[in-house]
Amino acid sequence: MLSARVEGAAMLTWGLPSFRTPEYIRQGVKQYLDEDIDAGKYTLPDGLTELRELVVATHKAKTGIDVDADEHVLISAGNMQGLNTLFHTMLDPGDEIILTDPCFASHIQQINLFSGKPVYWPLDESNNWSLDIDLLPDLITDKTQAIVLVSPSNPTGKIFTEDELIRVGEIAVQHDILIIIDDPYSDFVYDNIDRYFNLASVERFKQHIVYLYSFSKSYAMSGWRLSYMVMPAELKYEALKVHDATMVCAPRISQLAGMVALSQPSDHKQEFSNILNGRRELICQRLDNLPHVFANQKPEGAYYVFPKIIAAHTDSKQFAIDLLNNARVAVTPGSAFGPSGEHHVRLAYCVDEATINLAFDRLEDYFKA
Repeated sequence: MLSARVEGAAMLTWGLPSFRTPEYIRQGVKQYLDEDIDAGKYTLPDGLTELRELVVATHKAKTGIDVDADEHVLISAGNMQGLNTLFHTMLDPGDEIILTDPCFASHIQQINLFSGKPVYWPLDESNNWSLDIDLLPDLITDKTQAIVLVSPSNPTGKIFTEDELIRVGEIAVQHDILIIIDDPYSDFVYDNIDRYFNLASVERFKQHIVYLYSFSKSYAMSGWRLSYMVMPAELKYEALKVHDATMVCAPRISQLAGMVALSQPSDHKQEFSNILNGRRELICQRLDNLPHVFANQKPEGAYYVFPKIIAAHTDSKQFAIDLLNNARVAVTPGSAFGPSGEHHVRLAYCVDEATINLAFDRLEDYFKA
Protein backbone atom coordinates (compact mmCIF):
# COMPACT_ATOMS: atom_id res chain seq x y z
CA MET A 1 0.00 0.00 0.00
CA LEU A 2 1.28 3.44 -0.91
CA SER A 3 -0.08 4.88 2.33
CA ALA A 4 2.25 2.65 4.38
CA ARG A 5 5.18 4.60 2.90
CA VAL A 6 3.88 7.97 4.09
CA GLU A 7 4.88 8.47 7.70
CA GLY A 8 2.06 9.68 9.92
CA ALA A 9 -0.64 9.45 7.26
CA ALA A 10 -4.21 9.67 8.60
CA MET A 11 -5.69 6.38 7.40
CA LEU A 12 -9.33 6.26 6.25
CA THR A 13 -8.77 3.36 3.87
CA TRP A 14 -8.94 0.00 5.60
CA GLY A 15 -12.24 -1.40 6.92
CA LEU A 16 -10.57 -2.64 10.10
CA PRO A 17 -12.65 -2.09 13.27
CA SER A 18 -10.78 -0.27 16.00
CA PHE A 19 -12.44 -2.44 18.66
CA ARG A 20 -10.78 -5.23 20.62
CA THR A 21 -12.26 -8.73 20.48
CA PRO A 22 -14.77 -8.78 23.38
CA GLU A 23 -13.54 -9.99 26.76
CA TYR A 24 -15.93 -12.94 27.01
CA ILE A 25 -14.63 -14.37 23.74
CA ARG A 26 -10.99 -13.94 24.73
CA GLN A 27 -11.58 -15.56 28.11
CA GLY A 28 -13.58 -18.40 26.59
CA VAL A 29 -10.77 -19.20 24.17
CA LYS A 30 -8.24 -19.18 27.01
CA GLN A 31 -10.37 -21.75 28.81
CA TYR A 32 -10.50 -23.95 25.71
CA LEU A 33 -6.71 -23.71 25.37
CA ASP A 34 -6.31 -24.85 28.97
CA GLU A 35 -8.89 -27.63 28.92
CA ASP A 36 -9.39 -28.87 25.34
CA ILE A 37 -6.59 -31.25 24.38
CA ASP A 38 -7.67 -31.03 20.73
CA ALA A 39 -7.62 -27.20 20.53
CA GLY A 40 -4.60 -27.19 18.22
CA LYS A 41 -5.81 -29.84 15.78
CA TYR A 42 -7.66 -29.95 12.48
CA THR A 43 -11.43 -30.20 12.42
CA LEU A 44 -13.61 -31.86 9.83
CA PRO A 45 -13.52 -29.78 6.63
CA ASP A 46 -16.97 -28.27 7.16
CA GLY A 47 -16.19 -27.31 10.75
CA LEU A 48 -16.82 -28.40 14.31
CA THR A 49 -20.19 -30.05 14.77
CA GLU A 50 -21.00 -27.95 17.83
CA LEU A 51 -20.26 -24.72 15.96
CA ARG A 52 -22.37 -25.76 12.98
CA GLU A 53 -25.25 -26.58 15.32
CA LEU A 54 -24.92 -23.15 16.91
CA VAL A 55 -25.02 -21.66 13.41
CA VAL A 56 -28.27 -23.52 12.75
CA ALA A 57 -29.81 -22.03 15.89
CA THR A 58 -28.44 -18.56 15.10
CA HIS A 59 -29.71 -18.68 11.52
CA LYS A 60 -33.14 -19.79 12.74
CA ALA A 61 -33.26 -16.89 15.21
CA LYS A 62 -32.21 -14.39 12.54
CA THR A 63 -34.27 -15.58 9.61
CA GLY A 64 -36.89 -18.05 10.84
CA ILE A 65 -35.49 -20.60 8.37
CA ASP A 66 -34.62 -24.17 9.41
CA VAL A 67 -31.40 -25.61 8.02
CA ASP A 68 -29.41 -28.76 8.76
CA ALA A 69 -25.91 -28.54 10.23
CA ASP A 70 -24.58 -31.38 8.09
CA GLU A 71 -26.44 -30.62 4.87
CA HIS A 72 -26.28 -26.83 4.66
CA VAL A 73 -23.58 -25.28 6.90
CA LEU A 74 -19.89 -24.84 6.09
CA ILE A 75 -17.45 -22.97 8.33
CA SER A 76 -14.95 -20.85 6.40
CA ALA A 77 -11.95 -18.66 7.16
CA GLY A 78 -13.77 -15.37 6.70
CA ASN A 79 -16.29 -14.40 4.04
CA MET A 80 -13.53 -13.73 1.53
CA GLN A 81 -12.31 -17.32 1.74
CA GLY A 82 -15.91 -18.48 1.63
CA LEU A 83 -16.56 -16.50 -1.54
CA ASN A 84 -13.30 -17.73 -3.02
CA THR A 85 -14.52 -21.29 -2.44
CA LEU A 86 -17.89 -20.53 -4.03
CA PHE A 87 -16.46 -18.82 -7.11
CA HIS A 88 -13.93 -21.64 -7.53
CA THR A 89 -16.77 -24.13 -7.31
CA MET A 90 -19.25 -22.50 -9.67
CA LEU A 91 -17.18 -20.69 -12.31
CA ASP A 92 -15.95 -22.05 -15.59
CA PRO A 93 -13.98 -19.62 -17.80
CA GLY A 94 -16.35 -16.97 -19.15
CA ASP A 95 -19.10 -17.59 -16.60
CA GLU A 96 -20.66 -14.45 -15.19
CA ILE A 97 -21.41 -13.08 -11.73
CA ILE A 98 -23.61 -9.99 -11.40
CA LEU A 99 -22.25 -7.40 -8.96
CA THR A 100 -23.92 -4.22 -7.83
CA ASP A 101 -21.93 -1.24 -9.06
CA PRO A 102 -20.30 0.08 -6.90
CA CYS A 103 -19.43 -3.16 -5.12
CA PHE A 104 -16.75 -4.63 -2.85
CA ALA A 105 -13.45 -4.52 -4.73
CA SER A 106 -12.37 -8.05 -3.72
CA HIS A 107 -15.46 -9.56 -5.36
CA ILE A 108 -14.24 -8.20 -8.70
CA GLN A 109 -10.72 -9.50 -8.12
CA GLN A 110 -11.83 -12.99 -7.09
CA ILE A 111 -14.12 -13.46 -10.09
CA ASN A 112 -11.31 -12.38 -12.41
CA LEU A 113 -8.90 -14.82 -10.71
CA PHE A 114 -11.14 -17.72 -11.75
CA SER A 115 -11.47 -16.43 -15.34
CA GLY A 116 -15.04 -15.40 -14.68
CA LYS A 117 -16.63 -12.16 -15.82
CA PRO A 118 -17.96 -9.52 -13.41
CA VAL A 119 -21.15 -8.03 -14.81
CA TYR A 120 -21.86 -4.61 -13.34
CA TRP A 121 -25.38 -3.68 -12.23
CA PRO A 122 -25.32 0.12 -11.79
CA LEU A 123 -26.94 1.41 -8.61
CA ASP A 124 -29.07 4.55 -8.77
CA GLU A 125 -26.87 7.27 -7.26
CA SER A 126 -29.60 9.88 -7.64
CA ASN A 127 -31.72 7.80 -5.23
CA ASN A 128 -28.95 7.26 -2.65
CA TRP A 129 -27.51 4.22 -4.42
CA SER A 130 -30.72 2.17 -4.51
CA LEU A 131 -31.17 -0.96 -6.64
CA ASP A 132 -32.47 -0.29 -10.16
CA ILE A 133 -34.47 -3.49 -10.55
CA ASP A 134 -35.55 -2.73 -14.12
CA LEU A 135 -31.94 -3.09 -15.29
CA LEU A 136 -31.41 -6.54 -13.79
CA PRO A 137 -33.22 -8.93 -16.22
CA ASP A 138 -31.27 -7.64 -19.23
CA LEU A 139 -27.97 -8.42 -17.45
CA ILE A 140 -28.79 -12.12 -17.09
CA THR A 141 -27.48 -14.47 -19.78
CA ASP A 142 -27.01 -18.22 -20.11
CA LYS A 143 -23.54 -17.65 -18.55
CA THR A 144 -24.91 -16.04 -15.37
CA GLN A 145 -24.26 -18.09 -12.25
CA ALA A 146 -25.17 -15.73 -9.39
CA ILE A 147 -25.95 -12.25 -8.14
CA VAL A 148 -23.89 -10.95 -5.20
CA LEU A 149 -25.57 -8.64 -2.67
CA VAL A 150 -24.09 -6.78 0.29
CA SER A 151 -26.56 -4.86 2.47
CA PRO A 152 -25.61 -2.62 4.22
CA SER A 153 -23.33 -2.03 1.29
CA ASN A 154 -19.61 -1.64 1.00
CA PRO A 155 -18.71 1.03 -0.15
CA THR A 156 -21.90 3.12 -0.08
CA GLY A 157 -23.49 2.17 3.26
CA LYS A 158 -26.81 1.70 1.46
CA ILE A 159 -29.45 -0.66 2.88
CA PHE A 160 -31.55 -2.22 0.13
CA THR A 161 -35.28 -2.32 0.80
CA GLU A 162 -37.44 -5.40 1.33
CA ASP A 163 -39.39 -4.70 -1.85
CA GLU A 164 -36.21 -4.39 -3.91
CA LEU A 165 -34.72 -7.58 -2.48
CA ILE A 166 -37.90 -9.62 -2.93
CA ARG A 167 -37.96 -8.62 -6.59
CA VAL A 168 -34.33 -9.69 -6.95
CA GLY A 169 -35.24 -13.05 -5.39
CA GLU A 170 -38.12 -13.53 -7.80
CA ILE A 171 -35.91 -12.76 -10.79
CA ALA A 172 -33.26 -15.19 -9.55
CA VAL A 173 -35.82 -17.98 -9.18
CA GLN A 174 -37.27 -17.23 -12.59
CA HIS A 175 -33.83 -17.55 -14.20
CA ASP A 176 -32.64 -20.36 -11.89
CA ILE A 177 -29.55 -18.55 -10.63
CA LEU A 178 -28.15 -18.11 -7.14
CA ILE A 179 -28.12 -15.06 -4.90
CA ILE A 180 -24.99 -14.82 -2.75
CA ILE A 181 -25.52 -12.66 0.34
CA ASP A 182 -22.22 -11.42 1.74
CA ASP A 183 -23.10 -10.15 5.23
CA PRO A 184 -20.39 -8.50 7.32
CA TYR A 185 -22.39 -5.42 8.35
CA SER A 186 -26.01 -6.27 9.24
CA ASP A 187 -25.36 -5.54 12.93
CA PHE A 188 -24.46 -1.94 12.05
CA VAL A 189 -27.68 -0.26 10.95
CA TYR A 190 -28.26 3.31 12.12
CA ASP A 191 -31.22 4.88 10.32
CA ASN A 192 -34.59 3.16 9.87
CA ILE A 193 -33.38 0.00 11.58
CA ASP A 194 -36.81 -1.55 11.11
CA ARG A 195 -36.27 -1.37 7.34
CA TYR A 196 -33.37 -3.81 7.39
CA PHE A 197 -34.43 -7.00 5.62
CA ASN A 198 -32.52 -10.25 5.18
CA LEU A 199 -33.49 -11.98 1.94
CA ALA A 200 -32.35 -15.29 3.46
CA SER A 201 -35.50 -15.14 5.61
CA VAL A 202 -37.77 -15.99 2.65
CA GLU A 203 -38.52 -19.72 2.59
CA ARG A 204 -39.38 -19.90 -1.10
CA PHE A 205 -35.92 -18.58 -2.03
CA LYS A 206 -34.05 -21.05 0.19
CA GLN A 207 -32.74 -23.19 -2.69
CA HIS A 208 -31.44 -20.12 -4.51
CA ILE A 209 -29.62 -18.37 -1.67
CA VAL A 210 -26.15 -18.71 -0.23
CA TYR A 211 -25.81 -16.70 2.99
CA LEU A 212 -22.38 -15.82 4.37
CA TYR A 213 -21.95 -14.24 7.80
CA SER A 214 -18.60 -12.91 8.98
CA PHE A 215 -17.45 -12.61 12.60
CA SER A 216 -14.84 -10.01 11.55
CA LYS A 217 -16.82 -6.83 12.11
CA SER A 218 -19.63 -7.51 14.59
CA TYR A 219 -17.37 -9.49 16.93
CA ALA A 220 -14.15 -7.54 16.20
CA MET A 221 -12.57 -10.82 15.07
CA SER A 222 -11.08 -9.78 11.73
CA GLY A 223 -7.75 -11.45 12.49
CA TRP A 224 -9.38 -14.69 13.64
CA ARG A 225 -10.60 -15.31 10.05
CA LEU A 226 -13.97 -16.93 10.72
CA SER A 227 -17.34 -17.00 9.03
CA TYR A 228 -20.11 -19.41 8.18
CA MET A 229 -21.99 -20.23 5.00
CA VAL A 230 -25.55 -21.53 4.73
CA MET A 231 -26.31 -22.97 1.30
CA PRO A 232 -28.29 -25.58 -0.64
CA ALA A 233 -27.12 -29.12 0.12
CA GLU A 234 -25.96 -29.94 -3.41
CA LEU A 235 -23.79 -26.82 -3.50
CA LYS A 236 -22.22 -27.60 -0.13
CA TYR A 237 -21.32 -31.08 -1.42
CA GLU A 238 -19.34 -29.54 -4.30
CA ALA A 239 -17.96 -26.53 -2.39
CA LEU A 240 -16.62 -28.82 0.34
CA LYS A 241 -14.31 -30.46 -2.20
CA VAL A 242 -12.72 -27.11 -3.02
CA HIS A 243 -12.60 -26.02 0.62
CA ASP A 244 -10.95 -29.26 1.72
CA ALA A 245 -8.38 -29.17 -1.10
CA THR A 246 -7.37 -25.55 -0.48
CA MET A 247 -7.94 -24.97 3.24
CA VAL A 248 -8.68 -28.32 4.94
CA CYS A 249 -10.64 -26.40 7.56
CA ALA A 250 -10.98 -23.01 9.16
CA PRO A 251 -8.54 -22.69 12.10
CA ARG A 252 -9.85 -24.72 15.02
CA ILE A 253 -8.92 -22.03 17.56
CA SER A 254 -11.04 -19.55 15.61
CA GLN A 255 -13.92 -22.01 15.49
CA LEU A 256 -13.72 -22.33 19.28
CA ALA A 257 -13.89 -18.54 19.49
CA GLY A 258 -16.96 -18.66 17.26
CA MET A 259 -18.60 -21.17 19.58
CA VAL A 260 -18.09 -18.81 22.50
CA ALA A 261 -19.40 -15.88 20.45
CA LEU A 262 -22.61 -17.64 19.39
CA SER A 263 -23.34 -19.34 22.71
CA GLN A 264 -23.35 -16.20 24.88
CA PRO A 265 -25.23 -12.89 24.71
CA SER A 266 -23.52 -10.45 22.35
CA ASP A 267 -24.28 -7.27 24.27
CA HIS A 268 -21.19 -5.60 22.82
CA LYS A 269 -22.84 -5.26 19.40
CA GLN A 270 -25.04 -2.38 20.51
CA GLU A 271 -22.05 -0.63 22.04
CA PHE A 272 -20.08 -1.05 18.81
CA SER A 273 -23.02 0.24 16.79
CA ASN A 274 -23.51 3.28 19.02
CA ILE A 275 -19.84 4.22 18.76
CA LEU A 276 -19.83 3.79 14.99
CA ASN A 277 -22.98 5.87 14.68
CA GLY A 278 -21.22 8.68 16.54
CA ARG A 279 -18.28 8.40 14.15
CA ARG A 280 -20.70 8.45 11.20
CA GLU A 281 -22.18 11.72 12.48
CA LEU A 282 -18.69 13.15 12.93
CA ILE A 283 -17.38 12.24 9.48
CA CYS A 284 -20.54 13.50 7.77
CA GLN A 285 -20.27 16.81 9.67
CA ARG A 286 -16.67 17.16 8.61
CA LEU A 287 -17.59 16.36 4.99
CA ASP A 288 -20.28 19.05 5.12
CA ASN A 289 -17.53 21.56 5.88
CA LEU A 290 -15.97 20.77 2.49
CA PRO A 291 -18.89 21.29 0.07
CA HIS A 292 -16.50 22.58 -2.62
CA VAL A 293 -14.60 19.27 -2.45
CA PHE A 294 -17.18 16.53 -1.80
CA ALA A 295 -20.90 15.88 -2.27
CA ASN A 296 -21.99 13.41 0.37
CA GLN A 297 -24.96 11.07 0.83
CA LYS A 298 -25.26 9.90 4.41
CA PRO A 299 -24.74 6.13 4.78
CA GLU A 300 -27.51 4.09 6.43
CA GLY A 301 -25.31 1.26 7.70
CA ALA A 302 -21.87 -0.41 7.66
CA TYR A 303 -19.03 2.04 8.37
CA TYR A 304 -18.12 3.67 5.08
CA VAL A 305 -19.09 6.89 3.36
CA PHE A 306 -18.71 7.27 -0.40
CA PRO A 307 -18.70 10.96 -1.37
CA LYS A 308 -18.52 12.26 -4.91
CA ILE A 309 -15.49 14.38 -5.73
CA ILE A 310 -16.57 17.92 -6.62
CA ALA A 311 -13.10 19.47 -6.61
CA ALA A 312 -11.15 19.63 -9.84
CA HIS A 313 -9.50 16.27 -10.49
CA THR A 314 -8.52 13.86 -13.26
CA ASP A 315 -9.73 10.59 -11.74
CA SER A 316 -10.27 9.13 -8.30
CA LYS A 317 -6.97 7.25 -8.22
CA GLN A 318 -4.88 10.34 -8.93
CA PHE A 319 -7.01 12.35 -6.52
CA ALA A 320 -6.32 9.82 -3.76
CA ILE A 321 -2.58 9.82 -4.53
CA ASP A 322 -2.50 13.62 -4.40
CA LEU A 323 -4.25 13.63 -1.00
CA LEU A 324 -1.78 11.08 0.33
CA ASN A 325 1.32 12.88 -0.90
CA ASN A 326 0.24 16.45 -0.25
CA ALA A 327 -2.19 16.26 2.71
CA ARG A 328 -1.02 12.98 4.28
CA VAL A 329 -4.57 11.61 4.22
CA ALA A 330 -5.20 8.10 2.87
CA VAL A 331 -8.54 7.40 1.14
CA THR A 332 -9.58 4.63 -1.24
CA PRO A 333 -10.22 5.58 -4.90
CA GLY A 334 -13.81 4.89 -5.91
CA SER A 335 -12.68 3.29 -9.17
CA ALA A 336 -11.61 0.23 -7.16
CA PHE A 337 -15.30 -0.55 -6.56
CA GLY A 338 -16.46 -0.71 -10.17
CA PRO A 339 -17.16 1.71 -13.05
CA SER A 340 -19.81 3.69 -11.14
CA GLY A 341 -17.31 4.31 -8.36
CA GLU A 342 -15.15 6.57 -10.49
CA HIS A 343 -15.07 10.21 -9.31
CA HIS A 344 -15.80 9.08 -5.73
CA VAL A 345 -13.67 8.04 -2.78
CA ARG A 346 -14.41 5.66 0.08
CA LEU A 347 -13.72 6.83 3.62
CA ALA A 348 -13.85 4.30 6.47
CA TYR A 349 -15.11 5.62 9.81
CA CYS A 350 -14.34 2.47 11.80
CA VAL A 351 -11.21 4.30 12.98
CA ASP A 352 -11.16 6.38 16.17
CA GLU A 353 -12.47 9.95 16.32
CA ALA A 354 -8.97 11.40 16.64
CA THR A 355 -7.98 9.91 13.28
CA ILE A 356 -11.14 11.24 11.59
CA ASN A 357 -10.52 14.72 12.97
CA LEU A 358 -6.83 14.66 12.07
CA ALA A 359 -7.67 13.63 8.51
CA PHE A 360 -10.24 16.38 8.05
CA ASP A 361 -8.10 19.04 9.71
CA ARG A 362 -5.48 18.24 7.08
CA LEU A 363 -8.04 18.17 4.27
CA GLU A 364 -9.44 21.55 5.26
CA ASP A 365 -5.92 23.02 5.37
CA TYR A 366 -5.01 21.45 2.04
CA PHE A 367 -8.07 22.64 0.16
CA LYS A 368 -7.93 26.06 1.79
CA ALA A 369 -4.40 26.44 0.47
